[in-house]
Amino acid sequence: MLVFWKKGYEAASIPDLLEAMDLSRSSLYETFGDKQTLYIEAINWYKKWKQAKRDILVNATSAKSGIRQYFEIQIDSALDGESPKGCLITNAAVGMDSPDEQLNALIRERFDELEKSFYELLRKGQETGEIMPEKDIKTLSYLLSNLNHSINIVAKVQGDRSKMQQMIDMVMEML
Repeated sequence: MLVFWKKGYEAASIPDLLEAMDLSRSSLYETFGDKQTLYIEAINWYKKWKQAKRDILVNATSAKSGIRQYFEIQIDSALDGESPKGCLITNAAVGMDSPDEQLNALIRERFDELEKSFYELLRKGQETGEIMPEKDIKTLSYLLSNLNHSINIVAKVQGDRSKMQQMIDMVMEML
């Protein structure tokens, strides 16, 4: 997973993957079949690993505090010096040149799931009166989802935490 995350699908060579997994070429092919299947497995594992962050939105008792908490963790994660910068899913989307429909569908599904999680939390916020009823929560959920991915991309180029935090503060005011 880390090799794909650091290098992307195309740049991750079979020798890179074999070294990272400490496998022989035959073991790699016997276990996964091919590089693309291994990539899909890595993305699926990454999704499970990052589910706790997504659960913040699902389990939040307050729309605004849930969204703020999500983005605080998102910024920390995107700037984490221990992991590759950005996000494996966002990186996969940026390099989404694959003709493989299964891979493209997997990436689209993850984008859609995040947008839906934001939408459901915003809807709950409207029900409780925390979010004004005239707010277009469909568009806001799309905005929040895109903000998530833009943080991942910007973190790779310029990791200015204060600018990212200011951006989140501005978005929170919009809610």
